[in-house]
Amino acid sequence: MIDIGKTYRLPIAKFVDFGAYVDAKEHGTVLLPKRYLPKDCEVGDEIDVFLYLDSDDKLIATTETPKVQVGECALMRVTDVNDTGAFLDWGLSKDLLVPYREQHKPMQVGRDYVVFVYIDEASERIVASSKISRHLQEISRYHKPNQAVDLLICGKTDMGYKAIVNHTHLGLIFRDDAFRPLKYGERTPGFIKNIRADGKLDLSLQLPAGLGRANLGEQILQHLRDQGGTSNLSDKSSPEDIYRIFQVSKKNYKKALGALYKQKRIVIEDDKITLL
Repeated sequence: MIDIGKTYRLPIAKFVDFGAYVDAKEHGTVLLPKRYLPKDCEVGDEIDVFLYLDSDDKLIATTETPKVQVGECALMRVTDVNDTGAFLDWGLSKDLLVPYREQHKPMQVGRDYVVFVYIDEASERIVASSKISRHLQEISRYHKPNQAVDLLICGKTDMGYKAIVNHTHLGLIFRDDAFRPLKYGERTPGFIKNIRADGKLDLSLQLPAGLGRANLGEQILQHLRDQGGTSNLSDKSSPEDIYRIFQVSKKNYKKALGALYKQKRIVIEDDKITLL
């Protein structure tokens, strides 16, 4: 099944003076304008195209890559506001509409907002919404504790940070589990820390120390091998540098180094660590 608002690899069905038509199965042939047509392609060649509605609400294909597809969330910038709503730059020649009814707060030109992209049932157009909780679930029945997930920070409360989990659910990173400042719209790896009795998700930026330390130790050893046996990422390095490489707190990194040192697998110096 071919869905509007997503990228597919589709065959070229025929050429015309103003482009080519690709075979979109149940949607029939869809125009790929000439300006997007790759050079030296032939009928039957498969190309990656994104399907969406043009300004005349006709299905059209493009080889441009949107910043986000239907069913996904992203941080995007407002380029214009008019009587219809706000418009976001999502990487295509046609901007993405956020209707007024789908704006958590009135959007302003030049500001960035986390939005969810979906198909509006009434108009069948691709639109976006900053009312994230209206479209994503807060209760999960299939996530598991310690499961690795992708997070998108979408808000801040007195308790911590709100985050979108794998584009489908909402969860909370408590302040004690956020060992570094998190920015609105930031993407970061994370984990399911706990699933509450009501099914809501508690999140963390790293595995519990006991579970993650052995795996972290192996990551450090592999990092050393990749660096020729020596790394300047020591126990004196900044928390930011450590997180950039290993996505863990400095506290857990130092504990993992200590364990490797006791096993006589590394040497620790002030400005570097060396593989034995």
